Amino acid sequence: MTRVFNFSPGPATLPEPVLRQAAQEMLDWHGSGMSVMEMSHRGKEFMSIHAEAEDLLAELMGIPSGYQVLFMQGGAIGENAIVPMNLIGATGRADYVLTGDWSKKSYKEAKTYGQVNVAATGEASRFTAIPQPSEWKLDPGAAYVHICSNETIGGVQFHWTPDTGRVPLVADMSSDILSRPIDVSRYGLIYAGAQKNIGPSGLTIVVVRKDLLGHALPITPSAFNYQTQAEADSMYNTPPTYAIYIAGLVLKHVKALGGMAAIAEHNARKAKVLYDFLDASSFYRNPVAREDRSLMNVPFWLKDEALDERFLQGAQERGMIQLKGHRSVGGMRASIYNAMPVEGVQALVKYMQEFERAHG
Repeated sequence: MTRVFNFSPGPATLPEPVLRQAAQEMLDWHGSGMSVMEMSHRGKEFMSIHAEAEDLLAELMGIPSGYQVLFMQGGAIGENAIVPMNLIGATGRADYVLTGDWSKKSYKEAKTYGQVNVAATGEASRFTAIPQPSEWKLDPGAAYVHICSNETIGGVQFHWTPDTGRVPLVADMSSDILSRPIDVSRYGLIYAGAQKNIGPSGLTIVVVRKDLLGHALPITPSAFNYQTQAEADSMYNTPPTYAIYIAGLVLKHVKALGGMAAIAEHNARKAKVLYDFLDASSFYRNPVAREDRSLMNVPFWLKDEALDERFLQGAQERGMIQLKGHRSVGGMRASIYNAMPVEGVQALVKYMQEFERAHG
């Protein structure tokens, strides 16, 4: 069996040891005589899987005791509505920082539920840089301040945690959660679709400070009410059981590798290989400000866009797939999440060098 180097932005590549263990346990999980897919979410077998995944996540992220972990559904797109439905009711207002397509989507959705202010925007730079803190116009009466910590399309990433004072900071971390250590106590709420660094699509991670529960708007569906889900230990409705199981295996794998410090070093090393090559080339370009470059998603463009399809075809022939850039911006994009090995990035750079020599 030959596995490709999968540079997909999500659903993304998963650690091979995790996939192999899941395959071994597919028909019979730990002598239960059934697959995790078949288990009752309230049975003792799955309850143990659920509890272990939650504990591992709390350990790896260093989640303080005053926070609640929720396993939900709907992805980050769903949370774009679920977050304001649960939080904006505290004051009726919220601040949003726009750094690319995904934060713009979050802002647009939130406007349905209250008064939403654009506290800062990277539009002047065509979203190739994070707005400087001095440019932010924060509302001290806002219920929360929302950011997207990593923009998968534009390839910009927060490498610092904004200081929002007494106003809770909310972050969509879908594409960089578990990629580096963070101080969870600096955030009021973190949410993330699992399909980049944690597992398959279908599972959404929410980490919320407990004092922020209880402000849901009256229109909030029960299944999307954080307080209701917290009281039911994420079991108010049937959770995405198999996705939680895979997430637990991934979390075990990350812990065995050395946790967040080891993962951060691994990701920085991979990104350096690719960015160093891009910076030395006149054939390829990456327009993102160096201090804001994403370690997870690296967009780049060829000097001649007419060569794009030839580049993609050659990459696929060499076992490298999903390098096409997002349809809204074109070009190429290499998503190099936790499970992408250094060898995958090295193979990509080698091919890019060959392609440049042939067509530059």
